[in-house]
Amino acid sequence: MTISALMPVYNRVDLYFERGEGAYLFTDKGERYLDFVAGIAVASLGHCHPQLVAALEKQAKTLWATSNLFKTHGGDRLAQRLVDLTFADTVFFQNSGVEAWECGIKLIRKYFSSIGQPQHFRVISFQGCFHGRSMTAIAASKAEKMVSGFGPLIDGFDLVPWGDMDAVRAAITPETAAIVIEPVIGEGGMKAASAEFLRGLRALCDEQGLLLYFDEIQRGTGRTGKLFAHEWAGVTPDVMCIAKALGNGFPIGACLATERAAHGMVPGTHGSTYGGNPLATAAGNAVLDVMTAPGFLDEVVRKGNYFAAALEKLVATHPKIFTGVRGKGLMQGLVCVPQNSKVVAALRAEKMLAVEAGENTLRLLPPLIVTEAQIDEAAAIIDRAARKLEETL
Repeated sequence: MTISALMPVYNRVDLYFERGEGAYLFTDKGERYLDFVAGIAVASLGHCHPQLVAALEKQAKTLWATSNLFKTHGGDRLAQRLVDLTFADTVFFQNSGVEAWECGIKLIRKYFSSIGQPQHFRVISFQGCFHGRSMTAIAASKAEKMVSGFGPLIDGFDLVPWGDMDAVRAAITPETAAIVIEPVIGEGGMKAASAEFLRGLRALCDEQGLLLYFDEIQRGTGRTGKLFAHEWAGVTPDVMCIAKALGNGFPIGACLATERAAHGMVPGTHGSTYGGNPLATAAGNAVLDVMTAPGFLDEVVRKGNYFAAALEKLVATHPKIFTGVRGKGLMQGLVCVPQNSKVVAALRAEKMLAVEAGENTLRLLPPLIVTEAQIDEAAAIIDRAARKLEETL
């Protein structure tokens, strides 16, 4: 047998992590790494946060699963809190971000069908987007690395250049149903949409009778200093998918919608065996307890500004390695001159974890509980790694 027992769809680093604490991960050999990946924006409250540990321990001793045929107080509470905290009137829980994305796509199509306009089914998406790896998600992206070998693609997605309002308007046809966008692109290069662009999309959807769909899977749940990134623009979508940090590592996703948009979602139209199970919603409620505490998000904004300033200094110090800073809050990127994978490897050699993103960008996603001292530590590591890379040029 030549294939590994675990299907080799990831180029996995030969490190075994067996313990985490706050912003650090520890290998089975006792080596400590500063974690600025956080499970790719998942462990946003760090590793083994005491409030989350306590919530899961308590829930694990009482109830794990009932099926969505029955109600649970924890699930009802989490749904109501998300409604109270957002634009939404209703929520459906899933197990992951891509499942929440799929729910949103189904909801959009079902809405137009339920109002007698089934011809509206196409969704406009943006170059560089990443919504997951399901068949509809890769069809929305059309990125070669994701679609090669998986054709024919599911029809219904029209790709336009990032930030180009004229292209968006030109892409609208009598079959268009919605526009979907990540308010801050992660995988595609750590670019934040301007407030003006998001407001323009909202106005265009209202003008054309379309639904506006925000993907807040990676940039949502506190990452930018607001609970959800679109709040900075003062606009609201009709549909939104979230996941990742909502469970801080426990699998949970959610599709949020207005009552109007969810008009067609009646019993039998959608479902999930594990979605919103008692363990997942206990984790979600504990995450919201921490993130909605007074001052928490203000601290994310402050530390995000501190981090961005430190990165700007690194760009100025190492112009042969970095050319710019992108992102928002504690979702930051450094645009690289050498291949970003080389920079990731150089940081790992210095015991710091980062991850690649599109457009040759280094993606930096520290936990939201990161301290200024740990940001300084990260800046010092990046500086050391950059100096060593410069010696190889």
